[in-house]
Amino acid sequence: MIYLNGSFLPLEQARIPVLDRGFIFGDGIYEVIPVYSRQPFRLAEHLSRLERSLAGIRLPNPHSAAEWAVKITELIAHNPWEDQSVYLHITRGVAKRDHAFPQNTPPTVMMISSPLAAPAPEHLARGVSAVTAVDNRWLRCDIKAISLLPNVLLRQQAVDAGAVEAILLRDGMLTEGAASNVFVVRNGILLAPPKSHLMLPGITYDVVLELAATIPHEVRPLTETELRGAHEIWLTSSTREITPVTRLDGQPVGAGEPGPLFRRMHGLYQEFKAAVMRGGAGTSGG
Repeated sequence: MIYLNGSFLPLEQARIPVLDRGFIFGDGIYEVIPVYSRQPFRLAEHLSRLERSLAGIRLPNPHSAAEWAVKITELIAHNPWEDQSVYLHITRGVAKRDHAFPQNTPPTVMMISSPLAAPAPEHLARGVSAVTAVDNRWLRCDIKAISLLPNVLLRQQAVDAGAVEAILLRDGMLTEGAASNVFVVRNGILLAPPKSHLMLPGITYDVVLELAATIPHEVRPLTETELRGAHEIWLTSSTREITPVTRLDGQPVGAGEPGPLFRRMHGLYQEFKAAVMRGGAGTSGG
């Protein structure tokens, strides 16, 4: 069951007009919310990011945070999985094809839920491969826009190389992954690029930095040299959680296996997630 413009209905019955600006222009934004034991994870933060993305494209939010929470809870209840991935998709609506914003056009609002797949055990045990690529995306990567063709092409570049992710570099500096944030460990210090218009502010990125309170860490710009000389590299996202990269451009990262700081952070994250699943911190921004 999905939600589309005020109604819950089976996915195969959902229809969107061909003149929807999301289809014509990619004029819209999206959000992805992981759900553990039927509890949305960090819902307040996800809805805040949704609000920022909508503001970034000058599209009024069609619902309040309280209204979104009710609709998301209803969607979760309509579907059978205990752990879900809820995808929100909002476009500027249906109008004649013209670049300028249409007037008095209601937005298209869609939500889809699917089973939430846990990170593959072999990826956690052995790590994954990544490649580097030039970050040739637009200059508002902080907006979670549905127009993701550059990310699609960059991610396919990784797939073509037998890797799971492309780690992006712009003017010699690390930005993020094609579909993830990136952390680096050097000499026992956890390093993270600072939030900017050149990266999406990840919810899992924030959780990792919160959990790193007792770990030496720095948030600062990171060079390509620091990335290539890393002892550990991690990918983070709502679906990947925290995944270690053990090969970069065909070369081993550090010892070529998940490092000690990753194992420590993975344990902290699992404890935190367990508290969420018990109804503790993390479900609404705590």
